[in-house]
Amino acid sequence: TDVKATFSIYKGGLCPPFKMVGYQKRYAMSKYVRVREGNVFFFTVVTYQRRPLLCSEAARAVLREVVREARVAHPFNIIAWVLLPEHIHCIWELPEADVDYSMRWGLIKKEFTKRMRCDLSYRDGDTPSRSRFKHREGAIWQRRFWEHRIRDDDDLRAHCDYIHYNPVKHDMVKSPASYEYSTFHRFVREGKYPVDWGASGIDIPVTIAGE
Repeated sequence: TDVKATFSIYKGGLCPPFKMVGYQKRYAMSKYVRVREGNVFFFTVVTYQRRPLLCSEAARAVLREVVREARVAHPFNIIAWVLLPEHIHCIWELPEADVDYSMRWGLIKKEFTKRMRCDLSYRDGDTPSRSRFKHREGAIWQRRFWEHRIRDDDDLRAHCDYIHYNPVKHDMVKSPASYEYSTFHRFVREGKYPVDWGASGIDIPVTIAGE
């Protein structure tokens, strides 16, 4: 994977370059290599007080930039991604010798906050505490995030499905294909999903959480 390749944020999805790893052969055209145990993680990252900040044109441009920079400095592979107004779900594959995802998320959140601070005004009651300024979080991100180590192919399949169905789950669209900011469209182009996948609903495992 060329970690210097830029993200593309466009109508049709936030689709970073990524290499597919370990995913069950659920669809006829699916071809995946196996999950390398211990290297693949699912994340949920949420904005402070669930403010709907992330899908504006400015926010998407800054997020694209800071994630690209983080990948150049500390490479990781993005398997799946969805961007919603107040949270992100994604799956990363990290290098075998460096699984420090906390450092990477810290860099992304810090730089996003720094570059967006001038574009975001605090609402009444949203003024961040001294502690939040100390941690460079401002009033943009929740300090903690949810992480889950992907166990096997079935676990990866379930979390990819959860990510791509998430906009439907939150009543933002009627089907995953109607949502702009996810890797669903890349999965369709690669033959990993049919274009109408999820239009009739899917079963979401109750064990997938983090929102």
